[in-house]
Amino acid sequence: MHLLLMLLVFIGGIGVAVQSSVNGGLGQKIGVFEGAFTSFLVGTVVLFLVMLFFGKGNIVNVFQVPKWQLLGGVLGAFFVSTMVLAVPRIGVGAAIFTLISAQLIASSLIDHFGWLGMKQIPLDGQRIAGMALMIIAILLYTKN
Repeated sequence: MHLLLMLLVFIGGIGVAVQSSVNGGLGQKIGVFEGAFTSFLVGTVVLFLVMLFFGKGNIVNVFQVPKWQLLGGVLGAFFVSTMVLAVPRIGVGAAIFTLISAQLIASSLIDHFGWLGMKQIPLDGQRIAGMALMIIAILLYTKN
């Protein structure tokens, strides 16, 4: 099961690169926010259908969750809009490289401090060095 989940995450990573390319092209044709909106609209329709046929939860419980847990939608809209704007200008590779580095740095801080109810996993010198090297790698990768 663990291997299957890792494979799904790997495929999801490929999907992010493809999605960024597709959305970047869409945004160039119809506008940045229009492209982001269209992407979210199509995704919403697909997820609605998947939820109808395969969902096992209770969507009404959304009114019971802490309001900060709804922030994911706002962050998702920001992410898609940013990628629609950035990819055509800096390229898919630079955008994804920067994205992954930012995700690793932010997730390491979330783990270290136990933010958002996550298990605390302390940073050590090796992880800090890895984050510093990622920042250097971004500078090298994106240097013109």
